[in-house]
Amino acid sequence: MPLSHISATDKARVIAEALPYIQRFWDKTVVIKYGGNAMTDPVLKAAFARDVVLLKLVGLNPVVVHGGGPQIEDLLKRVGKEGKFIQGMRVTDAETMELVEMVLGGQVNKEIVNLINQAGGKAVGVTGKDGRFIRAQKLMMEDKNNPGDLIDIGHVGRITKIDPSLIAFLDSGDFIPVIAPIGVGEEGETYNINADVVAGKLAEILKAEKLVLLTNTPGVLDKDGNLLTGLTPKKIDELVADGTLSGGMLPKIGSALEAAKSGVKAVHIIDGRVEHALLLEIMTDQGVGTLIKSS
Repeated sequence: MPLSHISATDKARVIAEALPYIQRFWDKTVVIKYGGNAMTDPVLKAAFARDVVLLKLVGLNPVVVHGGGPQIEDLLKRVGKEGKFIQGMRVTDAETMELVEMVLGGQVNKEIVNLINQAGGKAVGVTGKDGRFIRAQKLMMEDKNNPGDLIDIGHVGRITKIDPSLIAFLDSGDFIPVIAPIGVGEEGETYNINADVVAGKLAEILKAEKLVLLTNTPGVLDKDGNLLTGLTPKKIDELVADGTLSGGMLPKIGSALEAAKSGVKAVHIIDGRVEHALLLEIMTDQGVGTLIKSS
């Protein structure tokens, strides 16, 4: 939206109103899960990159974890494979894992790095295999329809350990880490890990001030499409039980809740389709999504 109709005084007032947030979050870590339309719309991509650079320049330490679902689906279709999901998790056979690593660790990661660098930042792209900083083991998923039964979903990993030293090293050089959600096993195996899960666990390990998850909805919605906020563990259990939360929202809400329980001060699921949603969430009083509370 053009800003030419806004007076210089009003522009200055908007900038000045960010001061208390800059002071509050100075040198604090913010983990951002980047996904959805914000990753595919050119205007939103450019806005996201500028927002991340601005956060870094005013003293915050943004750490970006990205997904890549649409890009993976596009490549799978081009090679004649059909993506399959079970309980919101991608089934990943050996061939699919090679394609996932190609897309996440190569195409998508480097595009985000380039966008941030073009906006004036210093971004560095890594996967969990770099420095073996995201350790993982094979995930066997419990069948929610047959409790006690386990489902093999292929090369999908469960995080066993995150070594924060690589992120600390990059932060010490004023770099912005951009992380592809790929883990490494004890024998060097490659694992695909849900990006929401990686972002949540990383926020815990880094003792982040905020975890922000960008999605393609205004936040968590009830069955009538109304935005829910201030959610508690009890309320989330009720929403899962009655089917309000399902599919791809399950790992997202689970990661958000776990992070909140583990000391991350604020966890937000926000609408990535809104231009500059990141700045609206962090630098203003205007709520743009769902707040997850620990109790």
